[in-house]
Amino acid sequence: MKLSRLAAGAAGGIGLAAFVNKTLSQRAEPLEPPLEGYQGTYRWKGFDITYTEAGDPDNPDVLLLHGLHAAATNKEFEQIFQQLATQYHVIAPDLPGFGRSSRPPVDYSASLYISFVTDFAKDMTDDGICLASSISGSYATIVQNETDTFSRLELICPTANTGPQRGWLRMLLRSPLVGTALFNALASKRSIRRFNERDGYFSEASYTEKDVEFEWQTAHQPGARFAPASFVSGHLNPDADLGEELAQVDVPVSLVWGRDAKVTPLDYGEQLADEGDTRLIVFDEARLLPHVEHPGPFLDVLFDELAPLEPQ
Repeated sequence: MKLSRLAAGAAGGIGLAAFVNKTLSQRAEPLEPPLEGYQGTYRWKGFDITYTEAGDPDNPDVLLLHGLHAAATNKEFEQIFQQLATQYHVIAPDLPGFGRSSRPPVDYSASLYISFVTDFAKDMTDDGICLASSISGSYATIVQNETDTFSRLELICPTANTGPQRGWLRMLLRSPLVGTALFNALASKRSIRRFNERDGYFSEASYTEKDVEFEWQTAHQPGARFAPASFVSGHLNPDADLGEELAQVDVPVSLVWGRDAKVTPLDYGEQLADEGDTRLIVFDEARLLPHVEHPGPFLDVLFDELAPLEPQ
């Protein structure tokens, strides 16, 4: 009797999880482009990579690489994209497995993203400036050392370590039923708000419910769990010491940090700046996303740094 009840309970739980997963997937709508500009598609190794492009193509190129997390997209640059495009030719892709780009069930890895950034920058930019956030900053740094692609690096709270590798966690999140249910919990609106309040932003005024809704929608697109499964399990960490990589870069580099950042604390930024002999710019009342929380002051600093590159 006890075994039959246990089996019945397990079956009921599986059925409920399947129902919830299906219901949430039906609520997700196709994503609209969050950035205004030309909407293009770059075909890369079986992926359809979407990107938004704006600004005069004769102006210096700026490549924007968003950070990686469960709801990552190029919307991260919404607050600065149009203003940057008044003086630069700006290109912002959705990285493989995120946003409006393809999300196939491949094994996402740091080498995949480094390879993508290498190819995309080579094909879509010419001696461009790279503005990269979080772990994408480490990819851009490695690409620069390997290919000498960029004329300058502007890195926002860069990191090369999001935690230890846990193969069991990636396998669990990639599983069809349980993995989908766990990822739905990880990417629920409650969890998104909690991350924003605790780690993303210093002030709740920096984001809106509309932003939370977009993040929820992008985290519930078909295949949305596969790339984040590699991220949260540490499989997107590059096999490199970021401080040593920064020390080898032969173009100007600036690090931008939020003074109250928790995921990548300021003392880590100070350590990287010291090891890499780079400039460190710190924004008060900001955490992981100073370019979102303080777009005006951020652009003032950026335009001042890039002034020698502006077209005459």
